[in-house]
Amino acid sequence: MDPMTQSAQISSSQGFADGHNSAAKESKLSVMDLIHWRDPKKSGLVFGLSMLLLLSLAAFSVISVASYLLLALLCVTITFRIYKSVVQAVQKSSDGHPFKALIDKDVSIPPETFRKHVDTSLTYINRALKQMSRLFLVEDLVDSLKLAVAMWLLTYVGAVFNGITILILADILLFAVPPVYEKNKTQIDQYIDMARTQINTTMAKLQEKLPGAVKRSKTE
Repeated sequence: MDPMTQSAQISSSQGFADGHNSAAKESKLSVMDLIHWRDPKKSGLVFGLSMLLLLSLAAFSVISVASYLLLALLCVTITFRIYKSVVQAVQKSSDGHPFKALIDKDVSIPPETFRKHVDTSLTYINRALKQMSRLFLVEDLVDSLKLAVAMWLLTYVGAVFNGITILILADILLFAVPPVYEKNKTQIDQYIDMARTQINTTMAKLQEKLPGAVKRSKTE
């Protein structure tokens, strides 16, 4: 391969990677800004819409909620289209279709973007499958016991809350915990360190009594 061509390909791939990393970083910062209420109007709007959607799903089926949302959107666009047509007829203007710019806009997904997201998702799926295989086939007894305890606790959670209720609580905590943590970071970190130390001490004592402890300590 020609050195100039190879150099151009390397520069192009580096530029694509840098652009992807920059976009991912900006997206992460945007989400962090929302849950930390950097812009109260945007955070309030996102929180309100998400809560409205979850409460709607709690009261109605997914099909009903999706149908009502699409029907409401269609009513808005049809009403606006008729309104603009009447205004243009009265004023005898030739502005054309009010959604012309949006209709002409390319909304198709580029194959490169689709493949990139598929590859990223496949990486996470393979990692999750590997972890599940390790836990359910008891490669490490301590980790498998941790999973068993977590699943046992979730059975009690599932008996009290359904999936939508858990999502509503998670949405509230997502927008409530970060600002509270940011204001009381020092005190909360102290309690977290104390709890982590206590848990590690308890797990260390438990690990010494388990048959897989010797093997795990050697591998570590």
